Amino acid sequence: MRRLFLAVLLLLGACTTVADAEPSGDSLDAIAADYVRLTLEIGEREPGYVDAYYGPAGWAEAARAAPRDVPALMQGAAALADRLNAVSVRGADPVVVQRKAYLLAHVSAASARLRFIRGERLPFAEEAFALFGVRPELKPLSDYDAALDQIDAMLPGDGPLVERVAAFKSAFIIPRDRLEPVMTAAIAECRRRTAEHIALPANERFTLAFVTDKPWSGYNYFQGDAASRIEINTDFPIYTERAIDLGCHEGYPGHHVYNALLERTFVRERGWVEMSVYPLFSPMSFVAEGSANYGIDLAFPGDEGARFEQQVLAPLAGITGADFARKARLQALTRQLARAEYTIADDFLAGRVNREETIARLARYTLTTPDKAAQRLRFIETYRSYIINYGLGRDTVEAWVEAQGADHWRGMETLLASQILPVDLSN
Repeated sequence: MRRLFLAVLLLLGACTTVADAEPSGDSLDAIAADYVRLTLEIGEREPGYVDAYYGPAGWAEAARAAPRDVPALMQGAAALADRLNAVSVRGADPVVVQRKAYLLAHVSAASARLRFIRGERLPFAEEAFALFGVRPELKPLSDYDAALDQIDAMLPGDGPLVERVAAFKSAFIIPRDRLEPVMTAAIAECRRRTAEHIALPANERFTLAFVTDKPWSGYNYFQGDAASRIEINTDFPIYTERAIDLGCHEGYPGHHVYNALLERTFVRERGWVEMSVYPLFSPMSFVAEGSANYGIDLAFPGDEGARFEQQVLAPLAGITGADFARKARLQALTRQLARAEYTIADDFLAGRVNREETIARLARYTLTTPDKAAQRLRFIETYRSYIINYGLGRDTVEAWVEAQGADHWRGMETLLASQILPVDLSN
């Protein structure tokens, strides 16, 4: 069924004008415009809610000048949901049916976020479902101990495992004065590999900046017109494999490509204005973060990442004699720990575990130093259930893309240039 869905989307993807409602009723175009205005106004009530916007400038100015209060915005979201439910797409093209579903899912997420802004709180898994359309499984931390035991055996010695991991990985730290050429080379290779498979907009481009005092390690600010600003946080050491991760995740085939393809496919070719705004706390982020993380393995399958690190990045960083093969094995085991932080975050946000113990748990199960774990807790406090979009998102996207056929890049491009929702990825 999912392959049929993919084939239909590909067949109809070039359509730019289709009927989207009964002739005498409301239209998806009109509702989409009001959805964008609602999103912009929510962004005035919660800084950071709007991750990107490149629609009509006047709409943003109007939102800044006179945003509705939260109760009025909640009423506005409810009215949009009613209008969407009243629009008939019976007999419409599948892309139009999907458009309605996409708008409904995002209006629902906006309603949930407005309740959060008003002060309501949901349990971690329920919050994730309300915002991103996916309910994560919260496993006991003991389920992750087997992976820790394997890592412990890989890095024998005295002292806590976290310290042994830090000592081993210190050989792969990129010196601060060599960070720019290493990152530039990593992003260039990520782009080269992506461009071999995906036709990028002719004018796509990005700028690179290094920043400090952020709760995240990297961020892509999409600015419209196929342009991004990629920021890298230098508060903590950056390792050679992280240069590849950030280059793919923030750039190619990650966030930069995702936003550029959405802009070209929907905003420019179809005039679907809802895609000119990116609300951070929405199902869009599950696809965005999941595809950005899966894109790392897609661009550098098998041991190609380790080879590129050793042959290209290490010389640029002045690194010699490091055991890249062993580090690759460590990374594979560390990935098995990725979802432990969901349980840790759930306990902390619910008030069951205090800050000090939470930092200790994060240090143990993410194999990071206490100061780095404290930064991760800062991220969890800021973004809460958003963290599910990385590990669970990656695994969900991988399963969907690889179920589409042998050409995984083709499946990836279809996903990046679509309104496919998290619920579609799981069916």
